[in-house]
Amino acid sequence: MTFFVLTGQTVATILGRFYYDQGGDSKWMATLVQSAGSLLFLLPLLLLSSSNSPNTSIPYSLTSKAAIYILFGIVIASDNLMYSYGLLFLPVSTYSLICATQLAFNAVFSYYINSEKLTAPILNSVVLLTFSAALLGLHAGSETSVHVSGEKYTLGFILTLAAAALFSLLLSLMQLTFEKFYKRVTFRVVLELQTYTNFIATCTSVVGLFARGEWRSLRGEMEEFKKGTEAYVMTLVWTAISWQVASVGLVGLVFVASSLLANMIGTLALPLVPIFAVIFFHDRLDGVKVMAMMVALWGFLSYIYQQYLDDSKAKKFARAHTMEISVVSSPSV
Repeated sequence: MTFFVLTGQTVATILGRFYYDQGGDSKWMATLVQSAGSLLFLLPLLLLSSSNSPNTSIPYSLTSKAAIYILFGIVIASDNLMYSYGLLFLPVSTYSLICATQLAFNAVFSYYINSEKLTAPILNSVVLLTFSAALLGLHAGSETSVHVSGEKYTLGFILTLAAAALFSLLLSLMQLTFEKFYKRVTFRVVLELQTYTNFIATCTSVVGLFARGEWRSLRGEMEEFKKGTEAYVMTLVWTAISWQVASVGLVGLVFVASSLLANMIGTLALPLVPIFAVIFFHDRLDGVKVMAMMVALWGFLSYIYQQYLDDSKAKKFARAHTMEISVVSSPSV
């Protein structure tokens, strides 16, 4: 799961920026490919549904589950659109650092929605990640002259920050859905939630593509793509596949652990994307941006430390419980 998240997220982000740099301009197309890869899972899901696997759902009405899938799908499409604008208006390195704030947002949402504890290391991480984002916001003036206007940079910053918050909220709500709607979470359950919600997101993106009239320019966009028509198609195809690989990994981590761990693993890609951005897109990695990355990594390590404490406590409790059982079950002399 961790490998899926790291690989998929890094490759998808780099390809998303490559699409814009080579002449792509459709925000709704960039949004569409973030969820369209879910169609690849329809056949495996139908095969699993037709098998005699036990029912793991708590008996809620089909209408309730459909409403949840539709709501999640629309939220995913909205979140993807904000990410698309952010990736267009911001350097890739700055974009990825702002995305790291989703870890801070998720700590807050997990506390209120999933009853997770807000310990000192987690609060420290929230403060550090917030400070990292603030540094990038104050650093806007030194980047806007090279990349985009100040207004577009600010818009990209705000939309990316809002997308990170919305994504964190979505992960917490998914964890809550697993707990409330399923007796036992299996691979089929993960695949079902992933496929159906992203299918709704795909339909929403297609509606947006046609409603905004961007579909009319797609042929010209493909013909004028700097690397050629074939590269245009392959860029979109592999972006779609990469996002779905990352999404499956994230949803899987939510059900095997928690939304906090899923976000934490997603943040592991933080040092990777800026490095690739410098290599492929010649992004400037100046002192302020390096400082923001170090502060964000410090925040991430605070989360790692809290996970270490939780794991140590769980292992100690398991050993004590095992010893207690062995003492009780041993024959008396």
